[in-house]
Amino acid sequence: MVADYSLCLGTAGWGLWHSGDAGESWTRHRAPFPLNSRVQALAVHPTAPRTIFAGGDTGLYVSHEGGARWARLGTPGDLPTIWSLAIDPVDPNILFAGTRPAGVWRSRDGGLHWHRLDVPIASECAIGVPFVTALAVDPDDHQIVWAGVEIDGVYRSMDGGDTWTHLSNGMYDLDVHDMTIAPTQPRRLYVSTARDIFMSDDRGDHWQVLGIQEKWPLPYARGLAVKPDDPRVLFAGCGQTTTGEAGHVLRTADFGQRWEVLPLCSPANATLWGLAVHPAEPNRIVAFTLFGEVFVSEDAGTSWRKITRNFGEIRSAVWVPN
Repeated sequence: MVADYSLCLGTAGWGLWHSGDAGESWTRHRAPFPLNSRVQALAVHPTAPRTIFAGGDTGLYVSHEGGARWARLGTPGDLPTIWSLAIDPVDPNILFAGTRPAGVWRSRDGGLHWHRLDVPIASECAIGVPFVTALAVDPDDHQIVWAGVEIDGVYRSMDGGDTWTHLSNGMYDLDVHDMTIAPTQPRRLYVSTARDIFMSDDRGDHWQVLGIQEKWPLPYARGLAVKPDDPRVLFAGCGQTTTGEAGHVLRTADFGQRWEVLPLCSPANATLWGLAVHPAEPNRIVAFTLFGEVFVSEDAGTSWRKITRNFGEIRSAVWVPN
C-alpha cells in the first residue's frame, strides 16, 4: 500500500478526521472545530495542494499542512451553515460558499470576509428550506460559476458571481446532489440528482439526460468525479435512497453512455455518498458511504481496499499528496 498521501473526512456531528498515512491511523480534530461540528464541505487549493478548506455549521477553516493542523478563517456567524465550497482556479483568493438557507457567498481575500451574492433561489421547496449542494468554476473562463441547489436546479453566473441565471432547459429533476466538470472541448458539465444524471456541453444552456434508471443497479445518484487524466472516464456513487442499506461505485469510459459496477472489497453499508480524486495520482479514487465506510482504489476502480475503522455520518472527503 502506498502511504504517501493524507486523507481528510468531514462528518455530521463528529467534526473533521485526518490521516497522514493513507488511512492507517486517524486523528479527530477538536481544535479549532467546536465540539460536535458538522463539516459538510472540503476543497483543495488548486495550486497549493497541501492547503485544504473545510466548511460546515460552525464556519470556515483552513489547513496548510494537508489537514494535520487547522485555523479558523473569519469569525463565527460570518456565514450560515456551509454545504459546498469552490475555489477560483485562476485567482485562488476568490472562494465561493454554498449555504443553507440557500445562498451563494463570495470571498475575495481567501475566506476572511464574505459577501452574499444575488442569486434568485427559491426560499421554500419540497424538503422545506433549499440549500446549495454543489459549486463549480469553469477552468477555461473563471468568470463562469455554477451553483446546484437541492431542490431548485442549477444557476449560472457569467460575470464571476455578480448576476445569475436559472438553467432548466432539459433538466426535469431539480434535486441537485453533485456537480463536476470534464475538461473536454467543449467542456462537459455533469450534474447528479435524485433521479438521474444530466450533462451539458454548452455551459448549461441545454441538458441531456443520461438515463441511469435503465443502466444502474440502484437508482439514486450522489457523488461524481472525473478521472483527472482522462475526461472520458466518470465515476459515480449510487444507492437505494438517501439512507439506503446498499450502494455501489460505477464507472463509465464513454462520457456516461455505458456503465460498469466496480467490485468493492466488501458490500457497502449505505449509499455511496461521495468520491475524491486528485491530479497528483489520477488512478487513486476515494469513495465513502453516508454511514461511515471509506474505500480506496489505486487502479482507477478495478480493485479496492476498505479503511479499517468506520466513522460517523460522512459528508465530504479529500486526499492530498504528502
